[in-house]
This record gives sequence, structure tokens and C-alpha cells, in this order.
Amino acid sequence: MARVLVVGAGLTGAAGAALLRGAPRGQVAVWDKARGAGGRMSTTRTDRGSADLGAQFVTCEPELAGPRLSFYEELVTHGILQPLTAPVEGMVVREGSRNYVAPQGISSVVKYYLEQSGAEVSYEQHVTHISLRDGRWEVSRKAGPPEHFDVVILTMPVPQILQLQGDIVNIINESQKQQLESVSYSSRYALGLFYEAGTGIGVPWAAQYITDNPCVRFISIDNEKRNIESPDIGPSVVVHTTVTFGSQHLDSDPAEVQQIILSHLQKIVPSLPKPSSIKCHRWRYSQVAPPGSAPRGMEQPLFQEGGGRVTGFIFKKIQAKISPLEEPTWEEVGIQQLEIEIPAPFPVLATALCSRRGVFAVTLWKTPEKADSFLTHSYTGYFLT
Repeated sequence: MARVLVVGAGLTGAAGAALLRGAPRGQVAVWDKARGAGGRMSTTRTDRGSADLGAQFVTCEPELAGPRLSFYEELVTHGILQPLTAPVEGMVVREGSRNYVAPQGISSVVKYYLEQSGAEVSYEQHVTHISLRDGRWEVSRKAGPPEHFDVVILTMPVPQILQLQGDIVNIINESQKQQLESVSYSSRYALGLFYEAGTGIGVPWAAQYITDNPCVRFISIDNEKRNIESPDIGPSVVVHTTVTFGSQHLDSDPAEVQQIILSHLQKIVPSLPKPSSIKCHRWRYSQVAPPGSAPRGMEQPLFQEGGGRVTGFIFKKIQAKISPLEEPTWEEVGIQQLEIEIPAPFPVLATALCSRRGVFAVTLWKTPEKADSFLTHSYTGYFLT
């Protein structure tokens, strides 16, 4: 029976694992180096409440209606998403588009797909080496013995892929490496402020885009944004910095960065009460830009999809058909339907890289080893990017 490993329990990894749930004779495992699921769609939870420090909304654009609409409807039907109804100042909404929030936290979208996948999910699994051993991929991690897989799908940021050791270093040729290295990322900080139950924030909006501050770009009263009302749960405030600020302080002491952000926040919202606890999170890879797009430092909110708003992730489709006789290639394809055909005796190592601008890059490395078939299947489904 073929074994498939998906590295990364963010949205791409979770959706990819869900697409593989119908694979014949296949066993799917998902590894992530973090302590929980979500990636950039993570939700921080404390004794006083929770807050989405990454993606804020899920947006359905009008051009993505049709068969893709069923994915949104499925998440709404299961209570994972609900329409955004809270007031958001400065938000530009395209005609026909719809924004959704996740009442249980944005990470619930990722957890839903992981549950649907039926995969064996393991956390705190930091992959360090990938090598070929007797026609299979041997995957090593910081803790625990190496394991062997027929298919490995990498969904972590490009720089983390390039840090991997083992045969993968020689498998990626110089041209592919240059293209991988050309993928740039913006960086920023997110701050979560948590309050005791009953604390009043006293602002007329649930979220606001800031356009005239060098540090703060976005503020959200997270519980109000997600329509959470409970006398037992305290409010939480989320702050996203500008990309420029994030880049300038990327390697600064987080404690110092936190104080700088708080000083700017106090000027914007002077009435904000003192929180019971604070979490400062650095998004080193907040959003990926394909080659040729704007470089690091571009001023856009976290996970923006145009229009001056934070949109989180949008359902899109990709298409990448791979012939077993082709040389390994770095292929950027338009957003179409995903149909990855895994040929029969080839171990496959694939990287799945999503960007907010609608480019999905797929790299497959294939090595023929034996004549018998381990897996023949065409995976068709939808990714969220």
C-alpha cells in the first residue's frame, strides 16, 4: 500500500490531504512542525478567549462562483463559516463578492479539512532531510526515526524547502533552485490583546483599516468580527502591522517590537483598556509573491487579494498534469482544476506553493525504480489559495 506524506498542516496541506482521501490503496499522513493546525490560518487560544492572528476573512469572489460555490456552502452548512456582518471601516468590497468569518476561529477551516481527509496528523514533526532509499522517499525529522513514503508533498514556505538536506539538495537542479529562490515573501507582526470577561472596548467598529500610521495597518475586535457574544468570554483585539514595519523589525527582539506596536495602538485608540495578556507573533512569511510581482515591502494587508482589504484565502482551482516521461520541471500554472496524475512505478516528491495572486507552482521529482504499480489515480479537486 502506497504511503503519502503531506508536510505542512496549513490550508494547502489540509486541502491537499482532503483531496487524497479517495486514493486507492493509499495511506496519507500529515506532519507539521508546529504544535497545532492552521499555519497562516492559525487561531490563538487563551483562558480568556481566542483571536485570529493570521487570515481574517474568507472571501468568495463573483468570478469564482459556479461549481466552486459548493465549497463555501459546505463550510457554511457545517457552521465553519458564516457571513461577515460586523462593520469594518475602510474595507473595499467588490460588487458580487461575499466575505465570511469563522466563529470558532479561522483555524477551524483547516481542521475541518484535516478531519475530512482521514489522514494521520502529527504535530511537532520538523522535517530536516529527504532522500531516496530503495525507490522510496526517506523522510527524517529532528525527533523520531526516519520514515519511508512513496509520495511526499511539501507545502511549507519556499525558504524552508531550500533548507532541507539529503538527496533533495541534488535533485533540485540549478534552474529550479533559482526559480525557487526568486519567490519573495512579505513579513509583518501580529499582536493579540486579551481581556477579562465583561471588559468594554468602546469603539463603533469591529475592524478598521489604518492608512496613516507607519506601524499599524489593521485592527480588529476579533470576537465582534466573528459575531461571538458570551458573558463568559472576554474581548480580544488583533493588530496587524504594515509590511514595511515588519521588514524593518524582522529580526528585532519581539518584546521591543511589542512595545512599539502598543505605543502606536495607544495613539490610534486612546480609550483602549489595558489587556490581561498579550501575544506578539512574527509572520516571517506572511504572504508569498510569485516571480515578477511586487517585491518585499509592498504595502498590503495580510493575505490581501486586491481592493485594499484583508481577505484570507479564496477558493480557486489549479491544473497540473504530469507525464511520467517528462524531466522534472518547475511549472507555474493558471488557476484551473487540479488533476495531478501520479503514474505507476514512480515515487513522487511534489511541492505545492500557493500565492494570493493566483499562481500555483508545482514541482514533481520522479525516479523510476520498479515495474509494479504502487498507485495509479487522478486526483481532482479544489485548492484554496
